[in-house]
Order: sequence, then structure tokens, then C-alpha cells
Amino acid sequence: MILAGLLTNPDRARKRGYNEPTDVSAAAGELDAPRKERGLPPISQLKPEKLDGRAREEVAALAPDILVSFAYGRIFGPRFLELFPYGGINIHPSLLPKYRGATPIPAAILAGEKETGICVQKLALEMDAGDILARECFALSGRETTLSLSEMSGERAAGMLRELLANFAPALAAARSQEGEASYCRQIKKEEGIIDWSKSAAQIDAQIRAYTPWPLSFTCLGEDALFILEAQPFATRTEASAAPGTVLGTDSEKGILIQTGAGVLAVSRLQWQAKKALDWKAFCNGAREFIGAELGKR
Repeated sequence: MILAGLLTNPDRARKRGYNEPTDVSAAAGELDAPRKERGLPPISQLKPEKLDGRAREEVAALAPDILVSFAYGRIFGPRFLELFPYGGINIHPSLLPKYRGATPIPAAILAGEKETGICVQKLALEMDAGDILARECFALSGRETTLSLSEMSGERAAGMLRELLANFAPALAAARSQEGEASYCRQIKKEEGIIDWSKSAAQIDAQIRAYTPWPLSFTCLGEDALFILEAQPFATRTEASAAPGTVLGTDSEKGILIQTGAGVLAVSRLQWQAKKALDWKAFCNGAREFIGAELGKR
């Protein structure tokens, strides 16, 4: 199959007040030069604010056969899907029907899942409820972040998609409905990154990994916000005499030790708001009175 065009979100204002394209738009732009060398035209990029009548006209002008969606973030209505003779397919990074919705990767990390996967489904009017065309399952180590798992899922999904499109007719004929009870995940809000130190070290560790790269996990020391960027449960220390959020000390290998509601969290990388991210040793060199502090209280 030949790429007819790219449908992505509009350029948005970023740093320094100028507009920047989405990552996928920028990547597509980088392909234009090698496409030209092969005698192919530049990739047509459509960036509508809304999937309205004008957007449908622009898509129809490309005469596409099939719509492939991955993390587009919008609902495709019936009139839009009618533009594609072979319908639409969607790449979803979970083992459907588990974790339908916008944030399946953070949801899997927060839940402590031992495995997850990727499903390629037919686009349906109900969110993430389409028949499954392809499915791949893989184990989780327990140290993934949303960033690392998203990158890995994207790489695996590309291979799945290439194989699927090369054999689309038999895959379409073999599509099967989703089995099992559906679960759902919602959009994440920035305030959900606040660390509740009364939770266990394992729960806080999962939150830190699930909310990397956004919204990140953060606490406070007095009026100052502090981002906890990398951490893990510290298995060899079990003291619970200190209040949750108390900075107990350091470990020469694992980092800064912080009491939680159940167990100790070892923090290896952290960052004051608007400051540079530091490893724990450099951070402690600039925060001499950090040991003994109680985090999370103003």
C-alpha cells in the first residue's frame, strides 16, 4: 500500500512563542527528501482543528482506501469513516478489552501488570470496541516508564502494521470480537502527579514510572515543589518509626531513602521546580539540610 496522506493535530505554540508540529508531522517532513529521490511526492499533511465537512473534503480529495489510527486522540464519526472503502483500523497499546481509553500504558503500569500488549482493531463507533485483527502480548519487567513502554510499543506496532497491511484481506476475514469484561482508563490530570507519601513504596514507584514523561510525580518541601524523577522500593530497610515522607538518609548505591506508608523508597534522580534535574549525590551536595526533612507538608 502507498501512503495517501497524514492526518495529525494542528501545530501548537510551544516554547518561545512559535508553533511546532506534532512529532509525527515532523517525522513525516523528514521523509520528504528521500521520497523525492525515489520520485515520490511529499507526504500530504492534513491538520484540521475539527473533523468537520471541510476536513472530510480534504481527506476525500486524497482518495484513500483505509484509515490507520494511532494515538490521534479524536473520535471518528460515521460520515468520516465512510470516506474509506476498507474502513479504519486502530493500534491500541493494551490487551483489549482491558484498558480501553486514552491512557492504557500508564494504567497498566499503575496496576502493576505483569504483561501487556498491542491490539490492532477495526475502528468502531464505540471507543476501542472493534474486532481484533492482530494481537501481540509481551511481559513487563516492572521497571518500565510510560515513555519507555510507549517507545517499545510504537516499534512493535510498526512491524505488526506492516505485516497486517501486506495481508489485509485474510486478516480482515479472520477478525474476531473482543472477549472478556472491558475496563476503561481516562485522561490523566496534572494534579494526579502529587505524591501521597502514605501510600506504599511500590505504589509510589509505579506512579513515578506511569507519570513519566507527564505529568511527572512531585511533592513539596515547604513552598518549594520537588519532582521525583527516578526511584525504586528499597527492599533492605523496613523501619517505619518515621512519618511518611521523612527523608531518612542515603544509601551509597540506591540513593536518597524516604519513608512511605509501607516500606522505603530509594530516590536516584530528582529536580527542584525550574531547576536542573540531578542525580541524588549532586542533589544532596546542594541541599545539605535535606536529610531529616518531611516532604509533602507546607
